Amino acid sequence: MNLQFFGAARTVTGSMHFLEINGKRILLDCGLFQGRRAESTERNRTFPFDPKSIDMVILSHAHIDHSGNLPGLVKQGFSGPIHCTRATHDLCTIMLADSAHIQEKDTEFINKKNAKRHEPLIEPLYLPEDAAQALELFQGYPYEKEIDIAPNVSLRFVDAGHILGSSSIHLTIKEHGTTKTFGFTGDIGRWNMPIIRDPQFMGNVETLISESTYGGITHDSPGETESQLLVVLQTTFARGGKVIVPAFSVGRTQDIVYALHKLKDAGKLPSFPIYVDSPLAINATEVFRKHPECYDEETRKHILEHHDPLGLSQLQYVRTADESKALNDKEGPCMIISASGMCEAGRIVHHLANNIEDARNTILIVGYQAENTLGWKLVQHFPEIRIFGDILKLNAQVVVFNSFSAHADGNELLKYIGQYDAKQLQQLFLVHGDIARQEKLSSGLKERGYQHVGIPVRGEKVTL
Repeated sequence: MNLQFFGAARTVTGSMHFLEINGKRILLDCGLFQGRRAESTERNRTFPFDPKSIDMVILSHAHIDHSGNLPGLVKQGFSGPIHCTRATHDLCTIMLADSAHIQEKDTEFINKKNAKRHEPLIEPLYLPEDAAQALELFQGYPYEKEIDIAPNVSLRFVDAGHILGSSSIHLTIKEHGTTKTFGFTGDIGRWNMPIIRDPQFMGNVETLISESTYGGITHDSPGETESQLLVVLQTTFARGGKVIVPAFSVGRTQDIVYALHKLKDAGKLPSFPIYVDSPLAINATEVFRKHPECYDEETRKHILEHHDPLGLSQLQYVRTADESKALNDKEGPCMIISASGMCEAGRIVHHLANNIEDARNTILIVGYQAENTLGWKLVQHFPEIRIFGDILKLNAQVVVFNSFSAHADGNELLKYIGQYDAKQLQQLFLVHGDIARQEKLSSGLKERGYQHVGIPVRGEKVTL
């Protein structure tokens, strides 16, 4: 059995790992790489293998850095099954179509500017028909069901507690007369977060690939989210400004709406308009409502007592482009929640361009920002930021919350991995993290008796 790392190796985005088992070629995740535009374009357009040679994909969850290049894979010849949970299937139905639409529109917008500058035109990575073709290959399953996906290879999805439908992947493999166990954590969530359940342990394995996004970093408690959010709202509105929130359409947006709902129930939320400006987030919220089997007990109880935890009287969902553009003319305090979470595409980029130079405004960052993304530049407080080719001054206040993070922090990663028997776990590989975070997590794991910890580079191949 061979394992090779093609994405999210010593970086956070573009999750993609390759397994060769009993002659079958299996891809774990197929995500978009996000970073510098030229590097992203090259990595996302060029696969380090022949897509036609891949027999199947196993998808951990729907976030675009894990699922977003499946249409590209199909466009270049992949035709096998894509295995995932049922909720992930439903989310990808809207997310991949949205990704294709955004790429078309962003390409059109950029090409208008390039044409004026006499610069080369670009093409979208893939088209809506490629996303539709990819979705025909999806096969959705419940958690904890043992599924035979190839001769002598069975798959089980375990709730990772990261977003709706997110899973860790457990494989049982019979090879040369022996049985081997393999695990891929996907992205591990946090304990005591709203709406979805806590991460579940998949059981002991001999080989494990684990995410390491926040190794060595401690998040604020999830219990602080409402109080922190209220302070930002009050401070910004006292200046007469707007709160602009780049948020992933799946998970983060629903968590923010739920926190606002709880503030409203407690009588603490001031009266002001809230706009969720993301058709994808609106559609994703409907998918959330379809999958109560993923909810934790607190949310189930809240639904029984308060009906819809994702509904709020002062919240307005914005669907059309014209409605989105009209938000630029809104005066006075308001809150705009829009995608994408790393500010690399979609409507949030336009809202930032229109609001970044106003010192009354606050840009509230509630998710991880990969290096060299627009969101990362905001977090680093670059004094000037290029958006759509224009240089804009960063005058707005930038506030970063990690209490909303859907990723386990360093202590929580140690807690999760600490469930595995160190004697049985023969090989442990850290992915989906910057090298500094991975080294911190590796050090903590070795102190706890996990001696075989690897930090693979892109393209590294190992025999299991």
